[in-house]
Amino acid sequence: MNRKPPVIYWDTSAIVSVLFKDDHSERAHLWAGQEGIHLISSLGYAEACAVLSRIQREGALADILIKAAYEVLESGPWRRLHLAPAWEDLRELSAKWPLRGADLWHLATAKHAQTELPELVLLSFDDRLKTASEGEGLGIDLTQGSRP
Repeated sequence: MNRKPPVIYWDTSAIVSVLFKDDHSERAHLWAGQEGIHLISSLGYAEACAVLSRIQREGALADILIKAAYEVLESGPWRRLHLAPAWEDLRELSAKWPLRGADLWHLATAKHAQTELPELVLLSFDDRLKTASEGEGLGIDLTQGSRP
């Protein structure tokens, strides 16, 4: 059977785990190296830029490391997704899942994109968003490195 490579929507927690070493970086780098289509939204990009700028303003990392992180953000495996969630999905999913606003936006955007790309999965290291994405059929088995 000829299996299609996955379409992977990256939320901000996954993007940041590629940019900086944390508990999820190893898995994030494995996913970044996987064959498939990797997508980030303008929200994920904006949140990652905000993190980088905050770290730079606070002087937590040398400017050269911030510059390197921006280069990874720009040259990573990601394609930029120009899509917004459907308004009705935001309301429906907010009633169903206890998510913060940005995480709700990521979930609804991925869910909307999945209507055209049924192989789409959402990569997140946020526990609540991961649970919601699994419940919506967008989940990734992070222990196996593949879709459940």
